Amino acid sequence: MRCFLLALLVTVPSGPEEWKAGLAAAKITPQEPLQLSGYAARKKPSEGVAADLYAKALALEDSEGNRALLLTLDLIGFRAAVADPVCERIAGKTGLKRAHILLNFSHTHSAPQLSADPDPQTEDARKTAAYTKQVQDRLVELAAEALGRLEPARLSWGTGVANLVMNRREFTPRGVILGVNPRGPADRCVPVLRVSDPEGKLRAVLFGCACHGTTLTQNNYLVCGDYAGFAQVLVQERLPGVQAMFMIGCGGDANPYPRGTLDLAREHGAALGAEVCRVLEGKLQPVRGPLRTEFDRAELPFQQFSREELEKLASKGPGHQQGVARQLLALLEKGEKPPAHYPAPVAVWQFGQDLTLVGLSGEVVVDYAILLERALGPLRLWVSAYCNEVFGYLPSARVLEEGGYETRGVYYGPPGLFSPAAQDAAVRKVRELAEKAGRQGMK
Repeated sequence: MRCFLLALLVTVPSGPEEWKAGLAAAKITPQEPLQLSGYAARKKPSEGVAADLYAKALALEDSEGNRALLLTLDLIGFRAAVADPVCERIAGKTGLKRAHILLNFSHTHSAPQLSADPDPQTEDARKTAAYTKQVQDRLVELAAEALGRLEPARLSWGTGVANLVMNRREFTPRGVILGVNPRGPADRCVPVLRVSDPEGKLRAVLFGCACHGTTLTQNNYLVCGDYAGFAQVLVQERLPGVQAMFMIGCGGDANPYPRGTLDLAREHGAALGAEVCRVLEGKLQPVRGPLRTEFDRAELPFQQFSREELEKLASKGPGHQQGVARQLLALLEKGEKPPAHYPAPVAVWQFGQDLTLVGLSGEVVVDYAILLERALGPLRLWVSAYCNEVFGYLPSARVLEEGGYETRGVYYGPPGLFSPAAQDAAVRKVRELAEKAGRQGMK
């Protein structure tokens, strides 16, 4: 698919009064072996550290005093029970509103599991809960640190290309499997935001890539940020003193290619980091204010099933849907009605008329980047996923019709399998928030 390219290539510097930016970062590498997240096949804790994990913060303030805070993490993702308390604590400590706070997770499958279990029963569960609390506490501290370090800044942005992204929905005689599909759709654009001081000295760079953090497979037991972590390291090594931050895009149905080894993760990270540096050396578009942030929840409808349909799905349905079917049957057994919707967080940050940043929650497939380009217009658009919370997969109507792993629905939270109508509900909510935030030129 085409990247969200800018219409103009002439850089017009914004005035130093346009922005203030504050930065903070902290290492969140676990200090002891922990259960890793992302692959159910793993049966033992981590066995070492291949690369450190980080949480990073970027605080912004426009000339009108409007503030926003982005927190990026080298983790697989928070469920709502972990994310919501963090945002509430940040709001209480800093005075920010919920709409001003955006979390994004790189979705590496080589980071510790996360849990909000208030009463863990095993030693592994207690360690996981303690680590989760440490990360939550550190995020609150980072938020305050970044906001306390606001200094005059300029923003600009551009776009590159990532060749590591591969559609993983492979069509076979027995259906869609997790594999390699070179002809499948994928978003290979690399959006890059440059943060400099008023004289043009680079302070930070935020960049994206729409791809799972799965170069390392279930056979890996080393803590690692995968390709996204290595990309950030390369940028910071090439540009000393600069804070590099990563935001994953709509890569719910994309894997790195090829994959399977630590060397490949390093190679993908090096290639992505080099592309970010190349973009930084070129002509970038200015990003001016004012900054408007909007946040709401899209009520995404679930499919509704009879008891007989659920019983059949639980025993003979696709393996990735059987667990949800059993959860829904358990609700019926308790006399409870299965949920009709999932309240998925949606965020939009509008930077004047220069850039619109969309933050979708969940494991979002590539179709949503295309759908939002059609709904909002293709220019000045950055679409990110895995924001705020990761509840499960958000498939498109096309993916639901085709079948496959990405149709598994919600695996953290109220159980359910999404209806094709969820696609329109999600796009409609983004369009509503973009219009409210002031994006112009929408179709």
